[in-house]
Amino acid sequence: MIIDTHAHYDDDRFDEDRDELLLSMREKGVEAIVNASASLKGCYDSLALAEKYDFMYFLAGIHPSDALDLEIDGNFDKIKGMAMHNKCVAVGEIGLDYYWDEPERSIQKKWFEAQLNLANEINKPINVHSRDAYADTMDIIKSTKAYENGGIIHCFSYGVECAREFLDMGFMLGIGGVLTFKNGKKLKEVVEYAPLDQLVLETDCPYLSPEPFRGKRNHSGNIKYVAEKLAEIKNISVEEVIRATRENAFRVYKIAR
Repeated sequence: MIIDTHAHYDDDRFDEDRDELLLSMREKGVEAIVNASASLKGCYDSLALAEKYDFMYFLAGIHPSDALDLEIDGNFDKIKGMAMHNKCVAVGEIGLDYYWDEPERSIQKKWFEAQLNLANEINKPINVHSRDAYADTMDIIKSTKAYENGGIIHCFSYGVECAREFLDMGFMLGIGGVLTFKNGKKLKEVVEYAPLDQLVLETDCPYLSPEPFRGKRNHSGNIKYVAEKLAEIKNISVEEVIRATRENAFRVYKIAR
């Protein structure tokens, strides 16, 4: 059975069929799903999903694009409270995104550091979004020693040299639909290089549908296509990929079985 380590079922694109879709996941080979938060509302919605479904867990944190949420007095304490929930398996999705001009980088860095320190304080792993911001991401992780509780570099988008540094710090790399894209050469090289015991599967749904569904709404049932491509690249069986990534997910998120 597959673990989807990063999904967004609170997204409004699931409003019409969310319950039906989630209840079909076991028959699609998906054992557990971790719903990632982005905004303050997303944290509350993700918590609600985790409380409703026993096979769902969640991440509590604010995405860099929504970092201004944390400029409002009291909101950081709300995040902290949710991060301490027993079904919150990591502080995330947090990080830096320099692809966009807003919010300004100083605000992104301020709240990335604050949320890393929160993870340290409550002894939980982290789930990191890093886009066009490798150097600052690494510098802040090192300065806060946020690697000590482990975590996942979500939707990994850098090359092998950057992957090596994250892997050497003990992080897992989140591998999703981009691996199946014809223009996903860089990620294929990373997957070929990385040890299997430091890779986890994710969808980031409703985004990043794998081939042959690229451009359509993604869901956890599509994660098998990522597993198949990973197996092809590693020249191992799909069953071995599923077994290893499942164990990796349980280990990094410290989910009791």
